[in-house]
Amino acid sequence: MQRRNVMLLLGALLVPQAAFATSVATAPARVVARVSISQQVMQVFHEGRHLYTWPVSTAKAGKITPTGVFQPEFLSRNHRSRRYNNAPMPWAIFYDGHYAIHGTDQIKRLGKPASHGCVRLHPDNAEILFKMVKWEGKENMRVEIVA
Repeated sequence: MQRRNVMLLLGALLVPQAAFATSVATAPARVVARVSISQQVMQVFHEGRHLYTWPVSTAKAGKITPTGVFQPEFLSRNHRSRRYNNAPMPWAIFYDGHYAIHGTDQIKRLGKPASHGCVRLHPDNAEILFKMVKWEGKENMRVEIVA
């Protein structure tokens, strides 16, 4: 019996950690924010049920909004950009380094590419999403950004 336990332990040490990890793409998420760059919209789902479709602004020409599947890294209620002249980024959900979903004061530009790479929302919508993520926990949210 002791030899079997040693073998199991040895096997666990030899198998890469990735074999035990659940990928962000397959992990169940209670909140999903799906952003379409081509359509400039975000669809929000809670427990698989579509709740909202909102206009967004993603990267303007010469800038990039990264595509892929992400999990929030941190939340910031009243963030200010250190990169862009202390610009307000209310209700920010950071998902890939300095990229975030956040509110904007450039409301007239929603529905058109206008950002430096972040996903901009109307501040009221950003607040709704932020509070959903805060309530459910960032580990229970997934950000999907498609071309």
